[in-house]
Amino acid sequence: MTIGEMLAATVPMARTLNLDFVETTPEKAVVALPDQGDFHNHVGGPHAGAMFTLGESASGAIVLAAFGDQLSRAVPLAVSAEIAYKKLAMGPVTATATLGRPAADVVAELDAGQRPEFPVAIAIQRADGAVTGEMTVIWTLRPNG
Repeated sequence: MTIGEMLAATVPMARTLNLDFVETTPEKAVVALPDQGDFHNHVGGPHAGAMFTLGESASGAIVLAAFGDQLSRAVPLAVSAEIAYKKLAMGPVTATATLGRPAADVVAELDAGQRPEFPVAIAIQRADGAVTGEMTVIWTLRPNG
């Protein structure tokens, strides 16, 4: 099962929005939101809440790709999120997420008995490449037990 399939199976909102997990690696996650009238705002583009969910889902995908081997001892949780809407988004949009800290540093903190936090940066783009939104989600790996 791919990370995208796992997220679609376990996160109902990802299924609801018909998110397409285009690429998921420990270095980058790319998730697409198709143009769907049911999720438009008052000007005909994707609703801010749909774009937030798109970005948060991309961040979750990269977290699972980078730290999936740690799931037996820690649970990934989003701690906080910030989003800026930069330009009008129309049509399909794509979110690209990247880790803000080396995964090895995060795992080293977990190994030391700490509860590491790390940022994931997300750029949301229109089909023409224009960045319509920028988002940062702070994640933690909460040790089990």
